[in-house]
Amino acid sequence: MRTIRASELGTFQYCRRAWWYQRQGVPSENQAELAAGSQFHRGHGRRVLSGRLARLAAWLLLALALALAAAALASGWMG
Repeated sequence: MRTIRASELGTFQYCRRAWWYQRQGVPSENQAELAAGSQFHRGHGRRVLSGRLARLAAWLLLALALALAAAALASGWMG
């Protein structure tokens, strides 16, 4: 039994003939557009990951700042 991928379903929904050609191994005529789209998605994925890492770093820095403030208050340094 063959696994059906989500991209195949999208191709079938968009154009049954395109799906059939894909199943027959006929290469798409818009290879340049497909390559550009793949490159765009890779870049977007990197930007999303960078944003998530920056947000994590911000939360860690905030937690560190709060811990240092709590330690300073507990030691009587600030008050």
